[in-house]
Amino acid sequence: MPDAPDDTMTIREMCDTFDVTPRTLRFYEAKELLFPLREGPHRRFTKRDRARLKLILRGKRFGFTLDQIRELLDLYNADGQHLVQLMRVHELAQERLTDMEHRRAELDDAINDLRSQLKWGAARIAELQNNARPNAR
Repeated sequence: MPDAPDDTMTIREMCDTFDVTPRTLRFYEAKELLFPLREGPHRRFTKRDRARLKLILRGKRFGFTLDQIRELLDLYNADGQHLVQLMRVHELAQERLTDMEHRRAELDDAINDLRSQLKWGAARIAELQNNARPNAR
């Protein structure tokens, strides 16, 4: 059932609501992730578009690819209870979480190594500055 005309949003309203640019909305439309109504040169975004954009932005935040996001959106109508979609979301989310935790561990190691190098560098600078000072007598 299509949304009532007063239940749609303009591209500007969508941008303001979701903190995205018109270019972003046009990009997702071109990638066939959003399907706004067309009224001449104007786009009107429905409740369905808003729900889809919310999921797209969440998926991007979690690091899902556009292909993965499309797959999840396409699975919405796979069954009446959305079990297939939920199972796939859970599977992909678990994979992303594992990857993110692995990357966080690598980043923690790099941060600790950099702190160690900075500490060594500061000590070396202080040592060289002390050796460069003329002996005051």
